[in-house]
Formats: sequence, C-alpha cells, structure tokens
Amino acid sequence: MKKLILTLIAALGIVSGAAQAAEGGIAWDKAPNKTNDLASLQNGAKIFVNYCLSCHSAAFMRYNRLKDIGLTEQEIKDNLLFTTDKVGETMKASIDPKQAKEWFGANPPDLTVIARSRAGHGGTGADYLYTFLRTFYRDDTKATGWNNLAFPSVGMPHALWQMQGDRRPVFEEHESHGHKTQVFKGWQQVTPGTMSPLQFDQNVGDLVNYLQWMAEPAQNTRIRVGVWVLIFLGVFTVIAWRLNASFWKDVK
Repeated sequence: MKKLILTLIAALGIVSGAAQAAEGGIAWDKAPNKTNDLASLQNGAKIFVNYCLSCHSAAFMRYNRLKDIGLTEQEIKDNLLFTTDKVGETMKASIDPKQAKEWFGANPPDLTVIARSRAGHGGTGADYLYTFLRTFYRDDTKATGWNNLAFPSVGMPHALWQMQGDRRPVFEEHESHGHKTQVFKGWQQVTPGTMSPLQFDQNVGDLVNYLQWMAEPAQNTRIRVGVWVLIFLGVFTVIAWRLNASFWKDVK
C-alpha cells in the first residue's frame, strides 16, 4: 500500500513538472487550416519533398496518394520522385539512418502523423509545427549551429534558413518576486532570406497544411460524409416523429 501511494505521489510530481515546463514555453501561433486548398497542399508537398524528405521519412504515405490533392501521376514522377523511381513507393528519407544518428544524435523521426502527435495545451499539432518552423535562430553553442524557441536545444538544423534568412530573438529582462526572467519580445533580422517574412509564413503554412493532410488524408471526406449523415438523421427524426404522431392519434 505504501509503495502504491509513493508511486502515485511520484507520478503526480512528474505530471506537475511537465505541466510547468510546458507553461514556460512560448505561445503557439495559429496555423492556417487550409487542408481543402489544393494549391496550398501541392506547394506544401513540393516543400516537403525538397526540404524535409532528405532527412525525415513519411513511411506510411505513398507518392501515388498525392493524386488526391490534384496531382497527376506524371506530375508526381516528374517533380516529386527523388528517392525512388516507383510512384507506388512510400516516402522514404534519402539519408542513411546510421549517419543521421551520428550527425544529429538521433535518427530524425518519421513525419507521417507528426501533425496529429504534437497537439498539446498550446493548440493543435499544426499550431505547434507552424510555430516551430518559424522560430529557429542562430546559436553557435549548439552542434547544429541552430536553436529554436518552441523546442529549445533541438537537434535539428534550420532546413528553411535560406528562405527565411538569419534572425535573432530579442528578449527583455523582467523581475518578478525577486527573480529575473527573459521575456521574448520579437525578432531582429540579421541577414535577409530569399523570401519576405510574409512569403515565408505563407510557405510554412502550406507545408504545415500538407503535413496536416498527410496525417489523415481521409479527414475532409470523413467530415463531409459526417455532415450529410447528421442532416439525414435530423430529417429522419422529424419524419419518425410525425409518423409516430399519426399512428397514435386515435389511441386514447
């Protein structure tokens, strides 16, 4: 009994500590939810294949499934097949897992369902990814040369840095209850990227839209069918109610 009580106390302590750690992070920005926008999904797929697939796999997604977002099989073969020559293959990373572990300290995670697995107190998984991909900054103390506000000490370099350019976070020192804390206030651009900040945010939004779609390609169909099912049930309920009243109107 004592062991059980001690275990519960320890578990509560871990949960409490995790919650406090989570509260200490930056607020997540709201991701643009445009999983019905085929142009956005196609651009996101292009960015994913060009910038993410070199290290991260999407082992549960096949290239030919991209036909669901309006691409033809020939367009997929001509523009998106870099790690295989078969359109029916899954999206496998080109990097060798042993080299990845040696360079980054761990094998980069599979991204097929990353948008569903990163939901938390701050918002959806898409919100987290949208914030994460836009909050990298140079940090020479890290092995990769990069750090991230949403995921401090992340082992991943900034794959999209040429688009965004180099930025540094600006902090203000606040004192509360005798303790000094650093509060994030904004960004200072050090060197420009190939895109304006607005263009970069739009492209990251497209990438996140694609990751969100890839995590559950049938989601939009499921929601659409669900709406029609609810409408049918509502109409059927009215019909059944009136039939019931008609059948029993002469019964007293």
